[in-house]
Amino acid sequence: MNQASETGTTVSFVAAGDLLLPAPLDGGIPRDFARALAPVGEVLAGCDIVLGNLECTLPGDGTTVCSEPRVISTPQAVRAIRSAGFNVVSLANNHAFDCLEGGFRNLRRLLDEIGVAFFGAGDDLEKASAPAIFNVLGLRVAFLGAADVQSGPFQQATADRAGVAPLDISAMTGRIHELAGQVDHVVVSLHWGRERLAIPSPRQVEQARTLIDAGASIVVGHHPHVAQGMELYRGRPIAYSLGNFVACEVPFADGDRVTWNQRERTGCLLLVDLPPGRVENIRQLATYDDGIQVRPDNGPYAQRIMGTANRAVARGVTLGRFRRQVLWVETIKPALDHLRWSKLKTLRLGKLKKAFVSAGKVRDSR
Repeated sequence: MNQASETGTTVSFVAAGDLLLPAPLDGGIPRDFARALAPVGEVLAGCDIVLGNLECTLPGDGTTVCSEPRVISTPQAVRAIRSAGFNVVSLANNHAFDCLEGGFRNLRRLLDEIGVAFFGAGDDLEKASAPAIFNVLGLRVAFLGAADVQSGPFQQATADRAGVAPLDISAMTGRIHELAGQVDHVVVSLHWGRERLAIPSPRQVEQARTLIDAGASIVVGHHPHVAQGMELYRGRPIAYSLGNFVACEVPFADGDRVTWNQRERTGCLLLVDLPPGRVENIRQLATYDDGIQVRPDNGPYAQRIMGTANRAVARGVTLGRFRRQVLWVETIKPALDHLRWSKLKTLRLGKLKKAFVSAGKVRDSR
């Protein structure tokens, strides 16, 4: 047993979802993140460890990945999350290398400068897979992160190339076993799943439980951009997706942008107490980013979203349910959105206008 576990100290921990911090592409005024995070400052300040998924990069040498959207932030925005209380972040996501290795190294340098620990990405596979270890009040807490290749990371780490740590459950369980006896808790942060789905896949459930079986105290997920359910497995929490915590719209070069609806702006904080060898006082707190500020949200909509998500996981995620969810989110719902009355109304008015114009031209020609 780690000697620190004999102290009897309890560490308070909170995990947030995606921190999307893009800067405007047109030179416009960037969002004031210090103001944006002020309403949740009291919650974050009350915790010893504050974890988030830093889903962005900094500019590098001017080169970027070809695909969009790209989430390119500013040093001021990254400093603001530190001021808000975040002291450890996962970089295992699909935007950490949007400005290639130059942007990643600039981000890493800034995080080191402001005292924010990071994990899940590095100069090679060994460094990307290495844990970040916190020593807080005599307890040691290790953080491991990885990104599923299906989440779209531009660059996965290899033995001789920088990138994000690839999701390899076998390798990750081995690292958890190696950490046994060295730390009091292991927290695993995974970038996985399909965007905007309300439930995880059966494979994700199996993977998360395997990590708990190996000795992880907590498993948290991100990438779907909506809050999915949490379950307790062997008394330890698995939050399959914490959703968006900071939900900035992400610009495209052509002026278009990724926007977020009410559900996608509703995130979830996972709060727990970590005494030696145990996880206690597990709770969830909904948040809402209205585009100006991120606030705790105890309203009926947010509570319904969290309750429905938790019940969906508790019912058991079958392959059939998962496939129906994929069909709904990726095929049926987009089709229905195109058939909304507002769009039909616009379409009909447009056709009527064209008809009147054509009729006028016919009369004039006579």
